[in-house]
Amino acid sequence: MAGYQPSTYYDSRFRQSPALIRARRPYLGKNAILGLGLSAFALGVYAYTLRAIGQDEFEDVKVPDVPVKPSSEGEWR
Repeated sequence: MAGYQPSTYYDSRFRQSPALIRARRPYLGKNAILGLGLSAFALGVYAYTLRAIGQDEFEDVKVPDVPVKPSSEGEWR
């Protein structure tokens, strides 16, 4: 279709039109609260994980006193 210009919410410089700003206004506060809630949850999980891992002492892991030398049968040359 020659001369057909699709309707858009952005102007020629890709800035938001007043109509788009009006359409988004009712959702702005709800979206901000949801974004802050999700960010707080993610940071909480991250902090909890680091704290839980930091408490591990690894006392139950046995470490040999002398390094074990490999046998000559399985040695690579």
